[in-house]
Formats: sequence, C-alpha cells, structure tokens
Amino acid sequence: MFGRGDCGGECRNPGGCVCPSQAAPVGRNRLLDVLEQPDPDLGKQLCRPSPCGKWLQATDLTREVYQHLAHYVPKIYCRGPNPFPQKEDMLAQHVLLGPMEWYLCGEDPAFGFPKLEQANKPSHLCGRVFKVGEPTYSCRDCAVDPTCVLCMECFLGSIHRDHRYRMTTSGGGGFCDCGDTEAWKEGPYCQKHELNTSEIEEEEDPLVHLSEDVIARTYNIFAITFRYAVEILTWEKESELPADLEMVEKSDTYYCMLFNDEVHTYEQVIYTLQKAVNCTQKEAIGFATTVDRDGRRSVRYGDFQYCEQAKSVIVRNTSRQTKPLKVQVMHSSIVAHQNFGLKLLSWLGSIIGYSDGLRRILCQVGLQEGPDGENSSLVDRLMLSDSKLWKGARSVYHQLFMSSLLMDLKYKKLFAVRFAKNYERLQSDYVTDDHDREFSVADLSVQIFTVPSLARMLITEENLMSIIIKTFMDHLRHRDAQGRFQFERYTALQAFKFRRVQSLILDLKYVLISKPTEWSDELRQKFLEGFDAFLELLKCMQGMDPITRQVGQHIEMEPEWEAAFTLQMKLTHVISMMQDWCASDEKVLIEAYKKCLAVLMQCHGGYTDGEQPITLSICGHSVETIRYCVSQEKVSIHLPVSRLLAGLHVLLSKSEVAYKFPELLPLSELSPPMLIEHPLRCLVLCAQVHAGMWRRNGFSLVNQIYYYHNVKCRREMFDKDVVMLQTGVSMMDPNHFLMIMLSRFELYQIFSTPDYGKRFSSEITHKDVVQQNNTLIEEMLYLIIMLVGERFSPGVGQVNATDEIKREIIHQLSIKPMAHSELVKSLPEDENKETGMESVIEAVAHFKKPGLTGRGMYELKPECAKEFNLYFYHFSRAEQSKAEEAQRKLKRQNREDTALPPPVLPPFCPLFASLVNILQSDVMLCIMGTILQWAVEHNGYAWSESMLQRVLHLIGMALQEEKQHLENVTEEHVVTFTFTQKISKPGEAPKNSPSILAMLETLQNAPYLEVHKDMIRWILKTFNAVKKMRESSPTSPVAETEGTIMEESSRDKDKAERKRKAEIARLRREKIMAQMSEMQRHFIDENKELFQQTLELDASTSAVLDHSPVASDMTLTALGPAQTQVPEQRQFVTCILCQEEQEVKVESRAMVLAAFVQRSTVLSKNRSKFIQDPEKYDPLFMHPDLSCGTHTSSCGHIMHAHCWQS
Repeated sequence: MFGRGDCGGECRNPGGCVCPSQAAPVGRNRLLDVLEQPDPDLGKQLCRPSPCGKWLQATDLTREVYQHLAHYVPKIYCRGPNPFPQKEDMLAQHVLLGPMEWYLCGEDPAFGFPKLEQANKPSHLCGRVFKVGEPTYSCRDCAVDPTCVLCMECFLGSIHRDHRYRMTTSGGGGFCDCGDTEAWKEGPYCQKHELNTSEIEEEEDPLVHLSEDVIARTYNIFAITFRYAVEILTWEKESELPADLEMVEKSDTYYCMLFNDEVHTYEQVIYTLQKAVNCTQKEAIGFATTVDRDGRRSVRYGDFQYCEQAKSVIVRNTSRQTKPLKVQVMHSSIVAHQNFGLKLLSWLGSIIGYSDGLRRILCQVGLQEGPDGENSSLVDRLMLSDSKLWKGARSVYHQLFMSSLLMDLKYKKLFAVRFAKNYERLQSDYVTDDHDREFSVADLSVQIFTVPSLARMLITEENLMSIIIKTFMDHLRHRDAQGRFQFERYTALQAFKFRRVQSLILDLKYVLISKPTEWSDELRQKFLEGFDAFLELLKCMQGMDPITRQVGQHIEMEPEWEAAFTLQMKLTHVISMMQDWCASDEKVLIEAYKKCLAVLMQCHGGYTDGEQPITLSICGHSVETIRYCVSQEKVSIHLPVSRLLAGLHVLLSKSEVAYKFPELLPLSELSPPMLIEHPLRCLVLCAQVHAGMWRRNGFSLVNQIYYYHNVKCRREMFDKDVVMLQTGVSMMDPNHFLMIMLSRFELYQIFSTPDYGKRFSSEITHKDVVQQNNTLIEEMLYLIIMLVGERFSPGVGQVNATDEIKREIIHQLSIKPMAHSELVKSLPEDENKETGMESVIEAVAHFKKPGLTGRGMYELKPECAKEFNLYFYHFSRAEQSKAEEAQRKLKRQNREDTALPPPVLPPFCPLFASLVNILQSDVMLCIMGTILQWAVEHNGYAWSESMLQRVLHLIGMALQEEKQHLENVTEEHVVTFTFTQKISKPGEAPKNSPSILAMLETLQNAPYLEVHKDMIRWILKTFNAVKKMRESSPTSPVAETEGTIMEESSRDKDKAERKRKAEIARLRREKIMAQMSEMQRHFIDENKELFQQTLELDASTSAVLDHSPVASDMTLTALGPAQTQVPEQRQFVTCILCQEEQEVKVESRAMVLAAFVQRSTVLSKNRSKFIQDPEKYDPLFMHPDLSCGTHTSSCGHIMHAHCWQS
C-alpha cells in the first residue's frame, strides 16, 4: 500500500490521494499486456505519476490539458488499419479520462463519485434514453399527447398499467417521460420516482449539494473537455489539426474515410469497395455495415498517395448516375482526436449521472456565449454543424443533450429558446441533408414543442408559429401566376425537398397539440400573427391544381396530384387544432373569423372565370348569378380557406359567440352566393365524375375524388363543403339557392321550361346525355338531403361530439357486423389518434364473441335501427347499397314493411335554423312536383327510380320536420313550417298540374313502383298524422297562397276538408282516364306495323288450315308409313320485359319463366328427420328417404332469357 503524498509533492488534496498509476499495479501490468508492441511513451506514462496534481497547480489549465491530449491521443487511437476499440478504451480510461476524474473529484473517483451520488437528491424525472427496438408505453387515457411515453420499468410501476394503453417500439433517440407533470393528466410518477416528490416542494438549485472546490474544478474540466470535443468534431481540415493540438513530429499515415449517405445501396457500396481497396466480398460487407451503422469507416490505411488512389476509384465508380459517395483522406491524428472527442462526450454524459449539480454545470458550460457573440455557445456550434457531422457523432451528442439540457428544467427552457432562434437554419440544413430525420438535431423538436409551457413561451416570446410556417413556405417556392402552389413539373430534387419539408408540419402539430386553458394578451397577439401566416399558407393552396374537363380526346399524361393531397392530409389535423385553439377564446375566435373572411374575399377577387352575369327565374322567383359551367371551366378540389371559414362559422354557433356579440362579427358583410360558389362547384364536380362526364381525364381525378371523401381527408374537405353550403342556405332565400344550384348542376333548363323533359327524352340520339342528366338530378337531390339532414356536428345541430360518433358507428354497423379493428379504420381519428369509439360502442352495439376460428363482432342493437338514414353522407355508393339491402332484409325478417323512412333529427342551432325552409320553398316544391309528374306519366319522360326514391325521402324529411315543429310548439309561437298544406294544393293555371299529394296517391297503386309502395304508404300515413296534429293544435296556422295566416271555425274546416277530398278524387279520376287514353293512343301509334303484320299473319294461317286435310278428334288416325298428317299447334308468346311477341320454336330465342324453388314436406315419407343446417340445404336435392320434396312455383310470365339476365 502506497503512503500519503507519494505523488512527488504535486497533489494538494487534503488527506492525500491515491493516483491511478499507484492504485493498482496489477491493472497497470494488464494494460501493458494489452499492447502487443507497447509505445515507450505510453509505458512511461503508465508508470509515471498522474498529471492531476500538476493540473491543480496550473495557471493555464487549458494549455496543460491540451498538451496532454495532443501527446497521448494519437498514441492510443488509430494506430493501424484495423481499430481495437476495447484496447483503445482501456488505455484512454487510464491515461486520458482517469486524470480528469481525479481532478474533478479531488480524490480517488472510486470514493468521490459515490459521495457525489449520496449527496445528490435524485431527479424526479426518469429520463431513460430509448434504444432502437426498445418497447415504449403510452396511456391513452392520461397522456397529454401520443408522444408522451414510459419505459417498461416505469410503466409496470405506474397506475397506467390498468388503463387503456398503446405499446410501440422505439426508433431510438427519445426518452421516458415519467416524472414530467406536463406530460400526464394523472399519475405522472411511477412507484420508483414517486419517492422523491415529497422532498421536492419547490425547485432548488442542485449546486447547493456541491462544495465550491468541486464546482470550480468541475466547471474548469467540463469547459475544457466540452470545447475540445466540439472543436475537433466540427474541424473541417483533413490534413492538419488545430494549432494547440498539433504534434511536433507528424507521420505520413492517413485513412481513406468512407461516409454514409441515403442515396447509394448496399450492393453499390460493396461492389465499389471491392474494386477500390481490393478486399473480399466479406470484408466489403463488413465495411458497408459499419458505414451504415456508425456513419463512417476507414477503408484503407497508409500514406497519402495510397489513400488518395482508393478515393479516386470510389468517386469515379459512384458518380455515374447519382452524386458520388463522400470520401475523405484524413490524417490519422485527426481521426484519433475525433474518436476521442466522441468518447469524451459519452464520458460527460455518464459523469453527470452522478449528480444533478454536475448536470447543471455542464448545461451552463454548453449554453454560455463565446467571444464571437450570438450562436457562439458550444451547444449552438454543435447544432449548426449537425448536417456536416457523420451519423455516429450526431447520435452521441444528441444523447448528451437529452441527458443534460432536456433533463434540467431551467436549462431546458434556455435550450428551447436557442433551438427556436436557430430553427430556420436547422430546418434548411435538414432539407439539404440526406440523412433521415431521426439522425438530425431537428428531430429534437418533439422533445421541446410538445411541452405545453415551453410551446406557449416560444409562441409568445419567439413567435414560433410564424417561424415554422414561414420556413415551410420558403421551401415551396414553385408557384403559378396566381401565387398558388404548383407541383406539376417538380424535379426529383424538388420532390425530395418537399418530402423532407413536410416534417415542419409535424412540428406545427406538436406546438398546437396541447390547447391553452388560459390566454394572455401576448399569447392572443402572437397566435393571431401565426394564424395570419397560416392563412397565407392556405391561400397558396386555395384553388391549386385546377382541372378542366377533357372533351373528345383522352388526356395524354396523368397530371401530378399526389403532392397536393399529401400536403392536405398532413395539414388536416393542424387545421382542426387551429380551430380548437380559436374555440377556446372568444376574442381569438372573432378575430380569426374576420381574418379568414378577408382572405377568402381576396381569393375570390383573384378569380376571373365565369364573370358574365345572368338572371334565373322559376316559380316567380328571380336571382342574379354568374354564368359558369363546371364541365367547361377550370375547377379545383382544394379550397382550404373556404373550409376553415366554415369550421369557424360553426364554432361561432357552438360557442354562442354569434348570439352574444353579433355587433363584433361581420355577418352583415357576408355574401352567401360568394361563400357557396366554390364548395358548390367542387360538389358538382364529384356529381359529374359519378355521371361519367370526366372519363377522359383519367385516373388522377378519380383518385382525387376518392380521397376527397376518404376518412383521412373528409373532415376538412367534404364535410366542410357541406357545412359551407348549409351556412349559405341559412343566410339566403332558399329559392335563390336552389336556382343557383340548378344552374351549377346544369339542370336549370330542365326544371324551368315546361315539358322540357318530355321533349328531351324523345330525342333518341342523346341517350348518354339523358343518363348523365338523370344521374346529376339524383346527385343534386342527394345533396339537398345532406344539407337538411346532416346536423350532427356540434354547432350545426343541437348535439354533442358523442352523438356524432354514435351516428357514425350506427351507420357503419348498418352495413354489416364489424370487428373492432375494421370499425376503427372506418372512423376518423383526432390528433391524438383516438376515434372516441370505446366511450359509446356499448350504447349502440352488442359484442358477439368469436367462435373457434372466427373474430369477435360488434352487432347493431335493434333499437338503434330507427336512427338509420339511407342517405348518410359518409356512405360510399357500394356501402349505401349494402346498407339498404341489409336493412330491408332485417325488416322482412321482423315482418315489417320495407319502407326506410328518414329518422327523426335533432333541431338545428339557431344560426342554422332557417335552413329547413328549403324543404317548403316554391322551387323545391316545383322540383318535387316535376319529378313526381314524370313518375306518374312514366312513359313520356326520362326519369329513374333512384330519383323518385330521393324525392320520397325529402318529402318524408319535411313531414318529420313539421311533426317535430308541431310537437315542440309553444303558445307564443306560430308554426310557419306548413309543408302539408303546400303539397295539398294543385298547381296554378295555366298548367293546372295535380298537387304533390294527389300524385303520391296515384303512385301508390302504380304496378311499376312495387318497391316504393311501402314508402309512399308511410308518407301518406305520416301526412294524415301531421294533418290531425295541425288541426288539433291551437296555434296551427293555415297558409294561403300569399302566405297569410287565418283561423277557421270547426265547421269551415270540415267543409273545406270535404271539398278538398272531392277535388282530389275528381282530379285523380280525370288523371287516370286521361292517362289510359293517352297510353292507348300512344301504343297504337307506335305499333301500326305490328298490328298490320298480326292481321296478315292471322289471315294466312286460317287460309292454310282451310286447304289442308285435318284430322279431328272424331276421325280415325292411321299409323305407319302412310300415317295421317296431324297439324302442329303454333304457339305465340309475349316477353313481359321487352313486350316483343315471338313464336315458340326450337330455333327461336330461348324463353324462360321465373320460378321459385323450395323444400316441401307436404308429401314427406319421413317426418322425423331433422335438417341440421337448413340455410345450406339444397332444395333441388331430394334424399331417397323422401323426407323432403321439391316444390316449384311460377307466376307464369314468360320472358326472353337474355332479357331476364340483363
């Protein structure tokens, strides 16, 4: 055992010290044994006293330490072509790091560090840095956002293990959020870290647990080592070192250093290395693997010329198609110092784990401004050099930042400010860099921006929202003449930059993910500045990628559409969160609404298409609009400014700001026709695509329409367009709206001109156009159903978010029972990746447990079927068809009629209350009456059953609405919704068309509308119920043509009712007689030749029969060669589908009967037998025991086989 003071008098520690060279001679001998050919200097150093005593007395400690490093680092590291990391680390620990630890502790580190650890009050933060592939856990109930995660140890010791949680694997780089009170709504501490919370009542300075000597020494050694590591890692010269590290004797030993990139493949690198350095494939694979993992690897060691030769081969072989691999010829001493620099950063990270005081000192050293002013701190220098560093160096210093700056709450704020100030430059470096996001310092944004207090501070003090948005827009400079983003002719480089710049949207999402509960004036001001920048971004998207219908020739090249939709999808949650922020403060909401409206008016002012004014007139109503045809002009599916305004308008209603402060809102300045114009064009575009009018525009448009309705985009696209139309209708005359809608759907001529439909349908050359118009009419009626029926968004209807998600689930389960995963995929997710399904699913569905091989299914509860809406706006056409079929089948099983009436709807909010008047407007009644007229005179017009079905649904909605009005009416109010009275009145002269009610009664008995009879019957039944309610209601008005309201006595009412019924009966008789007469005349006119042929055929047949020998039943018939000739019976039948008559012959077209085949037990010979699975039992199969027979029945109507199949 060595005595005290044996350091040659250099050690000044009270109580003496034991130096590393004296503490363990066995260890020293082992170190010498490690060296195959030990360097004489290293051997001397291993036997020499430690320099720590000398350092304690030094006046210029930096110079002393640098000299020590300059002398020994090149002797330990990079001594040959192949690295020996274990040997190098052992020597570095003894010769380089050991003295630093002695200096820091002032005694043997084996005793000093445990003392520091014991005096330290452990942090309540876990801070465990995750490795790649390590499991992480996030509580879906308590996490503030999905980025808040726990390590396995903390999770198992927390309350969250009994909650709903999400388990994922880490990509590496993040750390455990246990102990962070801002990350969790409840249970921020696990059992391990909870022990410390009672002791930490208020934040105290961790330096109080360290002596002044230790603080001073730590500060000195941290400042020197951190500066050395930063300086050498950011050193860009390849052949010379910084002056204070330069060696006296410089050897001619170099490394050919190959760097990683994300462009070249493994195969390219392996092939190139085999040619450049003459290595085997196995060695080349090893090189390539190390380069990919660590970011760089030396592939040749030798003199400069030898390494330069390998470099030229590598560059030449990899520069033919892409940029060449990055290769540098670096002096061995530079590589040695850089390797030790990384070791030093790792060492700093481990040392600060002993004490929070040491961590605080390192943070002070890292963020202290240097002599060069701004951005001269060591942390700034590292961040700004990030893109120049290789992957291994980045990973090491990122981990140091996480274990130091991000674990100290005080310096986390200071670091966040530095990060925000450098944000623009860091992102620009990342965009031009070719490494993935997880290897960039920009990825630390998730650790900073998701902390609510830091995010608010950065928005307020650094204007972070504006910085992020403007940085994003600076990278998207490709614009068209109107200033809109243009992705049409993107080069490969621009497309690469666009993919990388999307990460900025993610940063904006992080900033907004936690909504403020309290607003300051500064936060309001800065948020609205950020909102202005966001509106500028949306303004560049408004109307981008416009398309024009291709006529005549198919489009030659599919246009670029994916970039615009990618941008829209990335922004979807950001737009929603912007609205949530606005909704949380009334002043912000009012200002945001004004700003959004102003930008929308600017956008409309920039459009010059279709400005020619025209006047539309129907039913005595006139409106002025512009001449615009979607099928001829440019139209865009991207309208984010309009949709944001629609969302804010709903929030005005939901938060009641529209009723509290109407004087602060520009509602009087709103121009409803302007608001509805572009969303209406977009919906008309979808209708025309469905009608087949845009087939020549290729698949790019079909894909855009698909994503427009898709669950990922529809919340901020399709849904908001419907809301904007609802907003417009609620603020304008519904007659005017409907006329503008007819004009945009290009159907105005059909409904404004008497008998236009009849004339149009008679032109056989326009069959495609007739079909297109029918589809457009169906789509227009569908849109009206949506406008009136879609009131389940909070703010549009008097509902909450739970009602909205319930309705989504009900309609998904109306199609078929679904598994949990299938149901979740069909529901929209919020910014926290939650659908809200779990909170409501038990109220609307039963869970059917899986069998042996199947999956568990949710089935809709029977009592929820009454809420089914056939025209639910999120159904695709296939889903609507399946849902209709499933619901009708269910009703048949329950022995109910198959009508699918509209459900009872919640009332509109006051801001949208006037919207229901569209159902009883004159133009709407005209449209309904016209289509019903076509159905009554079904042979004279081109119409479809889908069209009629939609009209019946609208009539049903109007009756339900009136019924609700009457049920909820109070004595002070008068029900002005008088749909039943309006549909009871016949048309006025000169047309004198029957009333809608009379036509419904006519259609009830129409044989060609068998499918719709139940629905018509339900409508008439509901009409009578509403009429009785109106008659019994004391406040019920009777609407006259002029719209006046009168009261009648009971006797007058009865008299009027009898008169009305008599009038309806007379009109109905006249109508039927006229219809039959018209049908007879029309049939004879169209079939003159057929009548003539039939007469001639009958005459010729009778002539043949008269002149041939006929054998009657009474005559004898001879058999054999000279048998008596028996005439054939000729049979003629008529196809009930095409009405064509045909003689039954072998060579004629096949004729068939529709038959129903079923099992029958009427003549059963074995009644005791039980069929196990009746659904799968084939009725055509008859078992020999004759337990079941086959019974076939037919209606007897004959058809052509091909007519039946088509």
